[in-house]
Amino acid sequence: MRRLAAVIGYAPNSIYNAVGDLDTVMMRVNARTLERLHDALSAAVSPEASPRANAEALASAYLAFVEADPQVWSLVFEHALAPEAAFPEWYGEALARTIAIVDGALTPLIADADERRQAVATLWAGLHGLASLSTSRKLAVLTPEPPGDLARLLVRRFLG
Repeated sequence: MRRLAAVIGYAPNSIYNAVGDLDTVMMRVNARTLERLHDALSAAVSPEASPRANAEALASAYLAFVEADPQVWSLVFEHALAPEAAFPEWYGEALARTIAIVDGALTPLIADADERRQAVATLWAGLHGLASLSTSRKLAVLTPEPPGDLARLLVRRFLG
């Protein structure tokens, strides 16, 4: 908290008084990151494009978002709350709003809501793996193809 306070020019106690503990600060940062991701994904979807093209565009937008700011993105997935802590409702809403874009893009392709929920989670996990390997520069050890090409392949193969 001291480092954060020094960066933004506040006293650590001011942050604690305004926001709460470090977990809350991290969750607020992550919720804002999810809002930015929501905006990037929304911009990638086109009503004129086919559902498959939109799904591929979402994958590309996701990887571009990660590449633009990998350290902030990594906080979303790497910061762990205390085991007894629950995710705040406002965080769940930010995540649900972002996931809704992907769900909407897949609706014409996967009619069953439960199967679509699983597909969204599976694709998100696959893209997260590509993004993680890419930002850690380990993907290049595995394959010479750029992550965007692999993401589009993942979506095409997954959706049939």
